[in-house]
Amino acid sequence: MSAPTGEAEPATELWLVRHGETEWSRDRKHTSVTDLPLTDSGVEVAHGLAERLRETSFDLVLTSPRQRARRTAELAGFADAEVDKDLVEWDYGDYEGITTDEIRETVPGWTVWTHPSPGGESPAAVSERLDRVVERVRGTVGRALVFGHGHALRALTARWLDLPVQEGRLFVLETAALSVLGQERETPAVLRWNV
Repeated sequence: MSAPTGEAEPATELWLVRHGETEWSRDRKHTSVTDLPLTDSGVEVAHGLAERLRETSFDLVLTSPRQRARRTAELAGFADAEVDKDLVEWDYGDYEGITTDEIRETVPGWTVWTHPSPGGESPAAVSERLDRVVERVRGTVGRALVFGHGHALRALTARWLDLPVQEGRLFVLETAALSVLGQERETPAVLRWNV
């Protein structure tokens, strides 16, 4: 539905929260399907998000089904966040639970953005599912909030900006970080990052 002549279309904002620290995120191990809990530090920082988000209303709140994302949502004051399986982390396949440095011992220069992950998810598959999230959020007037994972949220940002999923490499994202995507006039844009 378009706005009457003379009125601007309401803008949609997409707020992103990466889950709090886990043992593997702390140790820089690739974590997708392994369902790890938050560390004590992760719980503390995720709980601190509640105050930062309290004054903002959201029309849609989604979370990855992984416990680290759901627990972050709960501690941030969004225990009723809707689980969306499209928000799971990039599936690293055989590289689950190991670090980039360990992978590079046999595959020099490896990154999830530029090299395949044997037994894992392709960039095309990641893009397909995150495009569904973008479409869903853009169908919401107002603010959407999603709780998810480092590589998947970086890839989601790329897709929001109409970039190939591999361009998520440009957006470093810390645990329990808050970022906001929106528009600058008609152009998708990053409004805030890693705050």
